[in-house]
Amino acid sequence: MHGVRVGDVEVAYDRAGQGPPLVLAHGATSDSRLFRWQIEDLADAFTVVAWDEPGAGRSSDVPPSFGLADYAHCLAAVIEDVGLGPAHALGLSWGGTVVLELYRLHPRLVRTLLLVDAYAGWKGSLPAAEVRSRIEGAERMLAVPAEEFAPTVPGLFAGQPSAEAVRLLSVMSADTRRQSMRTQLTVMAEADQRDLLPGIAVPTLLLWGELDARSPVESVARAFLEAIPEATLVVLPGVGHLSNIEAPEPFNRTVREFCRSRS
Repeated sequence: MHGVRVGDVEVAYDRAGQGPPLVLAHGATSDSRLFRWQIEDLADAFTVVAWDEPGAGRSSDVPPSFGLADYAHCLAAVIEDVGLGPAHALGLSWGGTVVLELYRLHPRLVRTLLLVDAYAGWKGSLPAAEVRSRIEGAERMLAVPAEEFAPTVPGLFAGQPSAEAVRLLSVMSADTRRQSMRTQLTVMAEADQRDLLPGIAVPTLLLWGELDARSPVESVARAFLEAIPEATLVVLPGVGHLSNIEAPEPFNRTVREFCRSRS
């Protein structure tokens, strides 16, 4: 395990392999373990860096006032700590919102962007009624007694996930911290990054599950494709929101080919 301090926050990350840096930012109610299949497979060609975002995994808690810019500054500190120059920055789901803000605030640290089943913030990608519904669902999860708190997000898979994937998500869910989740979802609900998209000047991969019910291809991915000048959309057939777990082989192959061609 590696780590870097940003102000009062300790940020932990895993690092494996050699080559151009590929930084992986996970989604909500998870941590770096979400990318175990990517770390194992891609470390032969890249220095793969998977962080535990502030408030998750082995990283320290975040104050309630923590904002999107704070997450982005912490991810920038990880890239600088790795010390290999600009990184291929991959963000899955909420992690995509974080890497977009990383690009806004620290563009020199980003070689390419890989947005996976992502959002330009919920406000920036979803209808207002859907945002309200998700906030209400999150509040219900956060209101349960501490001994019952084990948040689960609906609609992550298109099919039946493997037993190993179910176990992994269950463990990460059990490790989710209530205050971290509240802070994260508040930031996510309020974020609107549509103003950023037309100015993105690095190659951008949009990697989506065809049957993603959380961040639909036809509305969210297509909006990214229309707004980002150098964007390429790849859709994985029959796959849902956690495309890296549901279809790791085509997912990893697509990431490898995109990053190699732009390294």
